[in-house]
Amino acid sequence: MHIPRRFLLPFFAASLLFAQAAPVLAGVFSVTPVRIFMKPRDRAVAITLVNEGDTEVALQADLHAWTQKPDGTDELALTEDMILSPPIIKLAPRARQVVRLALLKPADASRQLTYRMIVREVPEATNPGANNMQVPVALALSMPVFITPPVARREVACEAGHAGAQVQAVCSNTGSAYAQIREIQLRRAGQLLGRFEGGSYVLPGVRKAIDLATPQPVAGGEAQLTVIFDDFESQAFSVSLP
Repeated sequence: MHIPRRFLLPFFAASLLFAQAAPVLAGVFSVTPVRIFMKPRDRAVAITLVNEGDTEVALQADLHAWTQKPDGTDELALTEDMILSPPIIKLAPRARQVVRLALLKPADASRQLTYRMIVREVPEATNPGANNMQVPVALALSMPVFITPPVARREVACEAGHAGAQVQAVCSNTGSAYAQIREIQLRRAGQLLGRFEGGSYVLPGVRKAIDLATPQPVAGGEAQLTVIFDDFESQAFSVSLP
């Protein structure tokens, strides 16, 4: 079974462990776009769901208000601020359907609103008479949703430090919009000392520590920290490692 890498989240660990002893049923689906941007005047946006597999798939969407604790840990809470219509979708093999994601509450004119839409497979909806020895593995995709007024901006400042032997960049966002850090480079006299590559969100009001991969121990002293964001803009900071 082929599963497009760019669309899938890891399976639940418990399901994988149990699946070693029994057949596994799993659907394959994709969602476009994978990040959803809305403006305050947008009442709804179109989302495309595609069944990439050869069997029918049933999908359900849940909307969550997305915040982060001061240390950057994600917190999700089910919300009725938004709705996906229809909320449950059945797709025939290789079929696609366009659904509407609508904002039900007034947008904030001064700051960005952040949500996550989690679309998950509901295996029992398409296999009601399945053999009990078959283990359905539910796939899930989590998409960020941003409702952004024109005045909302990120305001990021970063420093560097150690957590034991681990070198970290510590970034604070004091702005009114999210920051997504794609890459961090720590250099001294042109030499690369440490690096982060991936994607780490820092929501407004959050101070987040991000581990850097270092090929060798990093001594204390002055260094330069370059942070590259998802829009490919960058910021440079002079930092002092203890």
